Amino acid sequence: MLSRVADNLYWMSRYLERAEHTARLLGLTLTQTIEQTPDAAAPRWERMLASLRLAHTVEPPHDAYHISQALTFDASNDASIVGCIAAARDNARQVREMISSEMWEQLNRLYLRVRGTTMEQFWATEPYDFYQMVKEGAHLFQGITDGTLSHGEGWHFIQLGRNIERAGATARMLDVYFTQHFAANGEHGQALDYLDWVGLLKSCTAFEAYCKVYSADVKPEAIAEFLLLNPEFPRSVRFAADEVQGSLQAIARVNGTRNAGRAERLAGRLRSNLDYAQVDEILADNVHDYLAQVQRQCAEIHSAIYQVYISYPVETVLAQ
Repeated sequence: MLSRVADNLYWMSRYLERAEHTARLLGLTLTQTIEQTPDAAAPRWERMLASLRLAHTVEPPHDAYHISQALTFDASNDASIVGCIAAARDNARQVREMISSEMWEQLNRLYLRVRGTTMEQFWATEPYDFYQMVKEGAHLFQGITDGTLSHGEGWHFIQLGRNIERAGATARMLDVYFTQHFAANGEHGQALDYLDWVGLLKSCTAFEAYCKVYSADVKPEAIAEFLLLNPEFPRSVRFAADEVQGSLQAIARVNGTRNAGRAERLAGRLRSNLDYAQVDEILADNVHDYLAQVQRQCAEIHSAIYQVYISYPVETVLAQ
């Protein structure tokens, strides 16, 4: 596969996953803060911005209206929902011949619906319904992709993009919540309440799945174990790491690439760290350092994918 095609498929998937994740967090935070005073709602909005790594990119005031506008409709903001979906569509447009017509039609339809909505229309009606539409549009695209695209090399690059983005996003959220949790226990922060922890689970669409494993007894330690180490839940870090390793192995088999080992080794190292980790040891040691390491490993895997498959020098091709 041409490196340009691999790059477009990879980033199409990452951008769409990012848009869906942002929509989920915005919709949930709006719902949680709808009846709160601005002062009471402020910590939740700040935590949401920190989870998206956007605390310093959104201009004050950090209230519901201005954050929703900046992260939903600001086309100049690459991290906004409009910006991410536009970027996903642009990447898809450049590889129209490599994706199914149904994939393109769904992504284009989602793009037109988002671009056709103004902030005034959004705020005057039901904002949550808009975010639900974005989430459902992304889920539908994923289903169409799995059902209409051959599960070959291109499909695996799409899975790579989605799961690297997902692993990093879940690790960041856990880092933000547990850093605040331990700061509060040390009397240097505001304690998280039951709704905050339920909000973390719902931010990963994990509340029902968590309850099936741990019942409705919401405990920080159990949440960390579920979202970090559960091998069966699609948005856990461990599940995403398994998918990343599997896709890299499948791509390497197709390509017969000699120097693909580094990306596979990095993915294997991340998976091993998660396979053999114990949540009580992680929390007792330094959860921030552990989650920061997970995020660094995701970034290293991304860099290795680029070095091997996308931005490799001519000498590498000649040597194969």
